[in-house]
Amino acid sequence: MKIRSILPAVLALLVSSGAPAAGGPAATGSRPEARTCHLPGSEGSLRCLAVPVPLDYAQPARKDLKIHVTVAPAFREGAKADPLFVLAGGPGQAGSEVLMLLSTAFKRVRATRDIVFIDQRGTGLSGKLDCKEPPGQETMSDAELEAEARRCVSTSKTPFALYNTANAARDLEEVRRALGYTKVNLFGGSYGTRLGQAYARAFPASVRSLILDGVAAPDQVIPAGGRDAQAALDKLFEGCRKDAGCNKAYPNLRAEFDSLAARTEAGIKLSVADPRTAQPVTFTMTAQRFNGTVHNILYSPADARRLPFLIHSAYQGRWEPFIARHNISGDFAGEGGTAALLYLAVVCAEDVPRMTPELMKEDAAAITRPLTGRIPAMCKDMKVPAVPYAAPTTIEAPALLLSGALDPVTAPRRAESAARYMKNARHLVVANAGHGVSQLGCAPRLLREFLDKPGAALDATCLAEIPPPTFQLGSAGPQP
Repeated sequence: MKIRSILPAVLALLVSSGAPAAGGPAATGSRPEARTCHLPGSEGSLRCLAVPVPLDYAQPARKDLKIHVTVAPAFREGAKADPLFVLAGGPGQAGSEVLMLLSTAFKRVRATRDIVFIDQRGTGLSGKLDCKEPPGQETMSDAELEAEARRCVSTSKTPFALYNTANAARDLEEVRRALGYTKVNLFGGSYGTRLGQAYARAFPASVRSLILDGVAAPDQVIPAGGRDAQAALDKLFEGCRKDAGCNKAYPNLRAEFDSLAARTEAGIKLSVADPRTAQPVTFTMTAQRFNGTVHNILYSPADARRLPFLIHSAYQGRWEPFIARHNISGDFAGEGGTAALLYLAVVCAEDVPRMTPELMKEDAAAITRPLTGRIPAMCKDMKVPAVPYAAPTTIEAPALLLSGALDPVTAPRRAESAARYMKNARHLVVANAGHGVSQLGCAPRLLREFLDKPGAALDATCLAEIPPPTFQLGSAGPQP
């Protein structure tokens, strides 16, 4: 559930063209025309098509929005009739932006099943809702960044209230029908797990099984993640203390972090060489930038094992490594970054109305505090009505839930909460994983085994063999 581009800086500082998809005949009407396409993240050719859907389902006859779909056909002839629909995270990430999963998480699944990547409405190639990145974003003040974000929101003519999880679930059903599949399997990552659960509840007859990686619980308020983020940070500090090399290199790590966090509250004015250009640059390291970068790093254990080095270097006055890591979010934003306005449209309608004083208090002393405090203010500009919370119904389809014990945003407790509303759920926790398990170790094989026989026993002991990354002890990089 990451946020990138201008708003993220503010908030978190195949076959021949026209070939049909596998499966049975289309339920209604004719299939949209497919074309051969090549997209970043995949070396081979794919099939791309646009499925018309209503922007407003109160006016179902008006198909005035097109959902982009990317199909990676199964390698073997006679593919299984039930494909794997891929729902990306965010909210705001597009299916076409996670095609690299074809060579990692889905490399075994694709042997016998089509993999269908869907760009949720308002993301990627489905009418991305985003703001242009202003020049010099990295050196702008928090107030200037927030002003840019508010200007972007206020000048948009988009009916944000129509961009929500319920309508995105309806879009998935339109895609299923248009491509002619009878039943589908769902893969959701992060926010995609919320969308997957919503689809399974709204259209239970269309779902054969679910794989949910980094599970968002039905009652989870996305921006309020202070408890889990702080727990992940504490585990990192404890891991460094128990590692002989890390503890020797950074014996006062927690105290150094606390000192930096306190100093950034007032702002630390820095004059450094830009890590990209080596040119002198001056800007202020604020609590928003500092905490947002730390939180971002914690998503990946491999990245997190660099954090002690970054903290220690900054504490000694050498901020360049930390700033270089801070800039990565902007470097990878561009066309492939999270659709920030879609993020706000969903969160402002579905999450912020449920942000209780208790949750705000829980985040008050956590590294997510700058994000939690600013989003409600941004939501006032979005002007979207609250989506009433509905008690979750039971999901009948078999579900495989995957959690990383070091996840700072969808900790294992979230999957446990979601599983209470599932009739047949299996929850696997990986000790040395963070936000995302499916690409690691034997997980790609387990995904294939589960999809082949969703109701059968699954031997997942191999997940315990995934090792922890090594700590970075100096400028040369992680230990061997």
